[in-house]
Amino acid sequence: MKSPHARYRLGQALIWVGVLAWAPYLLLRLWGGAPSLWIFLPFHLTGVLGGARLKASARQQLGMPPPRRGVLRLAGRTLIVLGALVWAVYFTRKLAFGHPVDVRAYLPFHLTGVLGGSALLLLAWRRGQ
Repeated sequence: MKSPHARYRLGQALIWVGVLAWAPYLLLRLWGGAPSLWIFLPFHLTGVLGGARLKASARQQLGMPPPRRGVLRLAGRTLIVLGALVWAVYFTRKLAFGHPVDVRAYLPFHLTGVLGGSALLLLAWRRGQ
């Protein structure tokens, strides 16, 4: 893909695909199924991380200046990182120590961090910070 604009749009689309990868999982759970997280996690991570990387490289190719640093951006990114790091605790307890761990205990912290951080980044973008 030669056009950086197209790469940017593809990156944004991949992020949405990664986020929406959980929709079938949630529907199956609502219908009484017990789908494995491991089936949906690779699609989520590939979409979100790959899309973010693709957008960043497209921004660089377009010569767009990096977003200004500000308190809202710092807070937003910090919340997103903390929301993602919740899974380090989950996997450490589950895989390293072999404790039975319920994913539902960690999901609210992940979503609060990621969604809250994303909201702060959106607010910073809207304010031009």
